[in-house]
Amino acid sequence: MSRKAFESAENSLLPLIQYEGADQGHDWPVSLLLWILARISSIYGAVVQLRLWLYNTGIKRRFPLGCQVISIGNVTAGGTGKTPMVEKLARELADQGRKVAILSRGYRKKEKGFWEKLRDRVRGGGKPPPPRVVSDGKRLLLDSEMSGDEPYMLATNLPDVVVLVDRDRVKSGRHAIRKFGCDTLLLDDGFQYQKLLHRRDIVLVDRTNPFGNGHVLPRGILREPAKNIARASFVCITKARGGDTAVLRSIVRELNPTAGIMECNHDPVALVDAFTRERFGLEKLAGMKVYAVSGIAAPRSFENSLEKLGAEILEKRHFADHHRFSQQETIDIVNRAQEIGADAVVTTEKDAVRMTRIDRRAVPVLFLRIEVVFLDGADEFRRCVNEITFKDAK
Repeated sequence: MSRKAFESAENSLLPLIQYEGADQGHDWPVSLLLWILARISSIYGAVVQLRLWLYNTGIKRRFPLGCQVISIGNVTAGGTGKTPMVEKLARELADQGRKVAILSRGYRKKEKGFWEKLRDRVRGGGKPPPPRVVSDGKRLLLDSEMSGDEPYMLATNLPDVVVLVDRDRVKSGRHAIRKFGCDTLLLDDGFQYQKLLHRRDIVLVDRTNPFGNGHVLPRGILREPAKNIARASFVCITKARGGDTAVLRSIVRELNPTAGIMECNHDPVALVDAFTRERFGLEKLAGMKVYAVSGIAAPRSFENSLEKLGAEILEKRHFADHHRFSQQETIDIVNRAQEIGADAVVTTEKDAVRMTRIDRRAVPVLFLRIEVVFLDGADEFRRCVNEITFKDAK
């Protein structure tokens, strides 16, 4: 299946499985599809739990690397705001004097062809190639296509942090320690990565859609059963501003009696030109007519933010999560914005790094710069940082 066909199928399926109740009241072909997906989910869920059992019993080995290893992840597929949390924790740890490396899989990065992989094997004497170095903590070395959009964004915003990409994060971790002298490893989207022994697990839960419809993939959006939050050291409820979190907190506490619980929001802090990086205040959005474009798992929060900041959304365009924009698509987006009379195209930071630069634009292409703001439980975040940096809690 081509990427375009895959994304089309994903866009059609996601509305049926993403939210509780969205799978009700459909005609028989859709109901049959959901029934088939439910059978697949039963098998998938059993395999996930078997795999976890194999690691917990020691049949499959977890590898310790002799340093701090912290995973930041979730139990659902996308949409919790994980990347800004990784950035915040990495920046805090680096400011505290830790030598930090972020280890990412680099989801949907450009893969090398068969002959390139074979050449690398031959040159390496049969050994697997080293991980891709997105940033060595001094320089940005790869673009978003070769690294994946999230690692590239993290490397851009964290110039003093090493960012590595590889499916095998045990290998990446060893490389970070040996080559760059890192003493703290952050596993980006690492809650399900059991091969590398974690010291701590930070799990993000979206207040607006904590567990989807309750089913695991592909019938729902859960990567593993919600009860597995019991493994978490800390749970952060995201998108917490403006809503009651009491019920969700009680559910989390029932699933995990000991984890520290935090609440945060991912707040816009600036409007940035996607290509020139010129920065504007958020007041620029007041009264602005925009064409809202996004390729993320949960675009609703992004669009709500635009409207709360006073923007008038003339039209919305949704692409599949992690969609990589061709030059023609970027041109078409700008042209469409001009056709509908928009003052600007506004997108997310993750989408901006996947857009092909075009120098001549009838309207500007801007993105919302988002940062994590704690609403409750900032002391728990401080405790997490202090535990990692071996400082007494204050």
